[in-house]
Amino acid sequence: MLEIVDASPHLCDRVSRRAILKAGSLSALGLPGLGYSSQALSASPKVIGQAKRCILLFLLGGPPQHSTWDPKPDAPTEIQGEFGAISTNVPGIQVGELLPRTAAMTDKLAILRAVVTGDNAHSSSGYYMMTGVPHLPMNRENANPGPPNDSPTMGAIVSHLSQRSHTLPPAIRLPNHIYNTDGSVWPGQDSGWLGEAANPWLLSCQPAAPDFDIPHFRLSADVSIDRLGQRQALLQQLETQLRQSENQATFGGYSDQQQQAFNLLSSAQARAACDLSQESETVRDRYGRSQFGQSVLLARRFIETGVDFVQVNWFRGPEEPPDAPCWDSHARESLRLKTVLAPPFDLAFSALLEELDDRRMLDDTLVVCMAEFGRTPRFNKKGGRDHWGHVFSVVMAGGGIRGGQAYGMSDKHAAFPVDGIVHPEDVTATIFHTLGYRQETKLRDGFGRTVPISRGRIIESLL
Repeated sequence: MLEIVDASPHLCDRVSRRAILKAGSLSALGLPGLGYSSQALSASPKVIGQAKRCILLFLLGGPPQHSTWDPKPDAPTEIQGEFGAISTNVPGIQVGELLPRTAAMTDKLAILRAVVTGDNAHSSSGYYMMTGVPHLPMNRENANPGPPNDSPTMGAIVSHLSQRSHTLPPAIRLPNHIYNTDGSVWPGQDSGWLGEAANPWLLSCQPAAPDFDIPHFRLSADVSIDRLGQRQALLQQLETQLRQSENQATFGGYSDQQQQAFNLLSSAQARAACDLSQESETVRDRYGRSQFGQSVLLARRFIETGVDFVQVNWFRGPEEPPDAPCWDSHARESLRLKTVLAPPFDLAFSALLEELDDRRMLDDTLVVCMAEFGRTPRFNKKGGRDHWGHVFSVVMAGGGIRGGQAYGMSDKHAAFPVDGIVHPEDVTATIFHTLGYRQETKLRDGFGRTVPISRGRIIESLL
């Protein structure tokens, strides 16, 4: 059951608005409550941007730049690692040898090789990357959401500013949220001070499972479309009575969310977006049968159905080793890279670019691959690398990004930037610009202050 709630007091007749809607099996839907809804202060926040939508791939843990986007074939073995560099289809640009499929599509990529957070903690550096706002204080591990670190994630801002009508939510996160080994959830993944109405919906799922199903977008067996319509009519009657006893300005925020919930449940299009069985076995194999690969395929289906922003987080399953989970390769880095990390990423990332290009969607779909930071230049005693926010790489493709280029440069050990330094706020500014949002667009936070959607610079060389 779903209950749309807020923190408002009871009405004068003691009817709580916490009992406004209970509709079928929308459990785990994550439909936001009322919360504070800020405003875009710019009269027209849109500019002419080439991208209509964005898929953000977040490689939880931090991939080693040396074995992925910024190989150093002339460095000593203790720096370079076990894997060398391979040529790409762009003369002069190399990538790690574990990414052969991606190497063949480098003409579509802009590789930013001098990204810097200066933060070596997963939680706080991740917050910086997902919001474009540095965490206070920096280098704070196991940090949780909340003031003063409650800036909205990029998907929340896109959701808030989106001017399109949606059956599906404007922004979605999948297949799980990002958390540390102790279970602490990173800040920077939700709508923060924008209010819950802008929250990107979190779909917790395992798309590679044989019995994969997302119950969020379907009714339970005992609730028919007709019955749902009856519940909607009843809700409308209740709203009328409530508005007679309370100022509508404090209650009117429910209607859009309620209508979206009803539209979602009754939409065959929404249900079909989650149905990976509609894809051929060849396509599913092309993305790879990993949880990450099938999540990326699901993201492609969502943007085809009208979602503006999808963030795919690297799947953290129960089998992940606690000393080196996901891309957090503190131990046995070489083994994990060649067996469980690089191959599924190479499959899924290249498949996404290839399919978007074949469907003539790459020109207006921005694809971004990032993480919270990179890895140390030298290996530790466990054969792994540790946290490194001093330089790492981010990759962009499509959506008006000029491919076939490497922007910025790290030193000979991929330890520090040499040229073309990029900060997270520059990444967010470029993403918003590519999606058509003016950098000077201002939002009003819960304290009435005006806040720009990004304080960074647009990286003009990428466009």
